[in-house]
Amino acid sequence: MKKIVLTLALAFVATVGFSQTEEELKGQLGAAKDSIAAIQGRADAIQGEIDALPGWKKGAFGTIGANLSSFNNWYGQGTPDLSSGSIGVTVNAFANLNEEKFFWRNSGNLNLAWVKFDDKNDDTDDDSFKNGTDVFNISSLYGRKLNEKWAISGLAEYRTTILDNFNDPGYLDLGVGATWTPITDLVVVIHPLNYNFVFSDNDAVFESSLGAKIVADYTRQIGAVNFKSNLSMFQSYKSGDLSNLTWINSFGYTLWNGIGLGFEFGLRDNKQEALNFALTDTPTETFDTVDNKLQTYFLVGLNYSL
Repeated sequence: MKKIVLTLALAFVATVGFSQTEEELKGQLGAAKDSIAAIQGRADAIQGEIDALPGWKKGAFGTIGANLSSFNNWYGQGTPDLSSGSIGVTVNAFANLNEEKFFWRNSGNLNLAWVKFDDKNDDTDDDSFKNGTDVFNISSLYGRKLNEKWAISGLAEYRTTILDNFNDPGYLDLGVGATWTPITDLVVVIHPLNYNFVFSDNDAVFESSLGAKIVADYTRQIGAVNFKSNLSMFQSYKSGDLSNLTWINSFGYTLWNGIGLGFEFGLRDNKQEALNFALTDTPTETFDTVDNKLQTYFLVGLNYSL
């Protein structure tokens, strides 16, 4: 009995000692994390001061996503002999000049993707990669500063596709108004005088018009994280059918030597494009009858940051 009691007592002491040691280690870990957070806070503050300095700031990051597969005699699926795949590439780049009395902000976004679905037993199908996502946007914003937050500005923005139907349609916005910069990385463009030039072979659907342009862009790099969100809206004064909206969000996380993980998600609302597409199968469609569904795309893959 004495041996049992002694053994239990030793086990209890060992458990208490281990618990105390674990609590001490957790305390040390918490203090270390607090120190890291304080150091990161000071580093972010210094980086903010650097970003606010006059001169050029340039950067770029992009994502590559790929999925390739091949099946032979895989009878469990409807197409036992199959070769399929998808490849996508996105690039986001910017070059911004900030001076005491003016700024000049330039940015570009490119998203291209190809898809393949080849039934090896069907000699009539297309075994090549077909064009998938196709997005190309560039913009240039110039502003004369009125104060720290507001500027009189002019914007030129161009959007089209590259792989298919280049400049058909293509959109060129030219406008003037004001730009608001409430914080360092956020730029809000408010241009009540903007002309939306639309280039297309189908003049019956696509039409240029005068309207208002609103752009909100947030571009930020925090340590290993790159983030960009760009919302571009045009509201036509002639008709809501001629208005459009594009919102693109890009995220990159660097793991090693500029390589990491990336994600991009895009939304678009454009009734002219919806009608132009619907007329291919239904020639009687009009702006009043067309189902203007929200356009979306996303890409996940490896990311590279410059």
